[in-house]
Amino acid sequence: MKKFVKIGLAVLIVFLAGFIYWNYFFVFSEGIKGGSLNYFEKKGIVFKTYEGRLVQDGFQSPQAGALQSNEFRFSAIGDEVAQQLERASGKFVELRYKEYLGKLPWRGASKYVVYEVVEIDNAAPKRNNEIPATTN
Repeated sequence: MKKFVKIGLAVLIVFLAGFIYWNYFFVFSEGIKGGSLNYFEKKGIVFKTYEGRLVQDGFQSPQAGALQSNEFRFSAIGDEVAQQLERASGKFVELRYKEYLGKLPWRGASKYVVYEVVEIDNAAPKRNNEIPATTN
Protein backbone atom coordinates (compact mmCIF):
# COMPACT_ATOMS: atom_id res chain seq x y z
CA MET A 1 0.00 0.00 0.00
CA LYS A 2 2.88 2.40 0.80
CA LYS A 3 4.30 1.79 -2.67
CA PHE A 4 1.08 3.00 -4.37
CA VAL A 5 0.93 6.09 -2.16
CA LYS A 6 4.54 6.99 -3.02
CA ILE A 7 3.95 6.48 -6.75
CA GLY A 8 0.71 8.46 -6.61
CA LEU A 9 2.41 11.29 -4.73
CA ALA A 10 5.28 11.37 -7.24
CA VAL A 11 2.84 11.49 -10.18
CA LEU A 12 0.90 14.29 -8.46
CA ILE A 13 4.07 16.34 -7.89
CA VAL A 14 5.19 15.89 -11.51
CA PHE A 15 1.71 16.84 -12.78
CA LEU A 16 1.56 19.91 -10.51
CA ALA A 17 5.06 21.04 -11.57
CA GLY A 18 4.11 20.64 -15.25
CA PHE A 19 0.87 22.57 -14.74
CA ILE A 20 2.66 25.46 -12.99
CA TYR A 21 5.34 25.60 -15.69
CA TRP A 22 2.75 25.51 -18.50
CA ASN A 23 0.56 28.25 -17.03
CA TYR A 24 3.15 30.68 -15.65
CA PHE A 25 6.56 30.15 -17.28
CA PHE A 26 5.88 28.74 -20.77
CA VAL A 27 6.14 31.49 -23.42
CA PHE A 28 3.00 31.07 -25.52
CA SER A 29 3.98 33.60 -28.18
CA GLU A 30 6.48 36.36 -28.93
CA GLY A 31 6.10 39.36 -31.17
CA ILE A 32 6.34 43.07 -31.82
CA LYS A 33 3.51 45.58 -31.51
CA GLY A 34 3.59 49.22 -32.49
CA GLY A 35 1.39 52.17 -31.67
CA SER A 36 1.08 55.35 -29.65
CA LEU A 37 2.04 54.96 -26.00
CA ASN A 38 -1.03 56.12 -24.08
CA TYR A 39 0.34 55.76 -20.56
CA PHE A 40 3.10 54.08 -18.62
CA GLU A 41 3.17 53.86 -14.84
CA LYS A 42 4.62 52.01 -11.87
CA LYS A 43 1.93 50.65 -9.58
CA GLY A 44 1.08 47.94 -7.10
CA ILE A 45 0.58 47.37 -3.39
CA VAL A 46 3.03 44.58 -2.57
CA PHE A 47 4.80 44.14 -5.91
CA LYS A 48 5.54 47.40 -7.76
CA THR A 49 5.35 46.66 -11.47
CA TYR A 50 5.43 48.78 -14.62
CA GLU A 51 2.15 48.82 -16.54
CA GLY A 52 1.32 50.52 -19.81
CA ARG A 53 -1.13 50.81 -22.66
CA LEU A 54 -0.38 51.09 -26.35
CA VAL A 55 -3.10 52.36 -28.71
CA GLN A 56 -2.74 50.85 -32.16
CA ASP A 57 -4.03 52.26 -35.44
CA GLY A 58 -7.37 50.93 -36.63
CA PHE A 59 -10.27 49.33 -34.86
CA GLN A 60 -11.16 45.81 -33.84
CA SER A 61 -14.60 44.63 -32.88
CA PRO A 62 -15.56 41.48 -30.98
CA GLN A 63 -19.15 41.91 -32.21
CA ALA A 64 -20.46 42.77 -35.65
CA GLY A 65 -21.45 46.43 -35.95
CA ALA A 66 -19.57 47.62 -32.86
CA LEU A 67 -16.37 49.66 -32.84
CA GLN A 68 -13.67 49.30 -30.23
CA SER A 69 -10.26 50.87 -29.93
CA ASN A 70 -7.40 48.43 -30.54
CA GLU A 71 -5.46 48.63 -27.28
CA PHE A 72 -2.51 46.60 -26.09
CA ARG A 73 -2.18 46.51 -22.29
CA PHE A 74 1.17 45.26 -21.10
CA SER A 75 3.57 44.91 -18.20
CA ALA A 76 7.25 45.79 -18.61
CA ILE A 77 10.33 44.28 -17.03
CA GLY A 78 13.75 45.85 -16.67
CA ASP A 79 14.87 49.30 -15.58
CA GLU A 80 16.24 50.17 -19.03
CA VAL A 81 12.89 49.43 -20.70
CA ALA A 82 11.06 51.40 -18.02
CA GLN A 83 13.31 54.46 -18.42
CA GLN A 84 12.81 54.47 -22.20
CA LEU A 85 9.03 54.16 -21.94
CA GLU A 86 8.70 56.80 -19.21
CA ARG A 87 10.04 59.38 -21.69
CA ALA A 88 7.97 58.17 -24.66
CA SER A 89 4.40 59.03 -23.66
CA GLY A 90 2.36 60.05 -26.70
CA LYS A 91 5.02 58.90 -29.16
CA PHE A 92 4.91 56.01 -31.60
CA VAL A 93 6.81 53.05 -30.15
CA GLU A 94 7.52 49.47 -31.21
CA LEU A 95 7.75 46.95 -28.37
CA ARG A 96 9.00 43.36 -28.29
CA TYR A 97 6.90 41.21 -25.95
CA LYS A 98 6.29 37.71 -24.65
CA GLU A 99 2.82 36.31 -23.97
CA TYR A 100 2.33 33.91 -21.09
CA LEU A 101 -0.83 31.89 -20.39
CA GLY A 102 -1.08 33.14 -16.80
CA LYS A 103 -0.12 36.20 -14.76
CA LEU A 104 2.27 36.31 -11.81
CA PRO A 105 1.99 39.21 -9.33
CA TRP A 106 5.72 40.06 -9.41
CA ARG A 107 5.78 39.97 -13.22
CA GLY A 108 2.88 42.40 -13.66
CA ALA A 109 -0.86 42.71 -14.08
CA SER A 110 -0.86 41.50 -17.69
CA LYS A 111 -0.01 38.26 -19.43
CA TYR A 112 1.86 40.34 -22.04
CA VAL A 113 5.36 41.23 -20.84
CA VAL A 114 7.46 43.78 -22.75
CA TYR A 115 11.18 43.16 -22.45
CA GLU A 116 12.63 45.40 -25.19
CA VAL A 117 11.89 48.73 -26.86
CA VAL A 118 12.65 48.31 -30.55
CA GLU A 119 12.03 51.87 -31.71
CA ILE A 120 10.71 55.21 -30.50
CA ASP A 121 9.62 57.59 -33.26
CA ASN A 122 10.15 61.17 -32.07
CA ALA A 123 8.25 62.66 -35.00
CA ALA A 124 4.77 63.99 -34.40
CA PRO A 125 2.05 61.44 -35.22
CA LYS A 126 0.50 61.82 -38.68
CA ARG A 127 -3.24 62.22 -38.99
CA ASN A 128 -5.20 61.06 -42.01
CA ASN A 129 -7.36 64.19 -42.21
CA GLU A 130 -4.47 66.67 -42.32
CA ILE A 131 -3.95 68.37 -45.68
CA PRO A 132 -0.37 69.19 -46.55
CA ALA A 133 0.39 72.89 -46.97
CA THR A 134 0.90 74.04 -50.55
CA THR A 135 3.05 76.88 -51.74
CA ASN A 136 1.98 79.18 -54.58
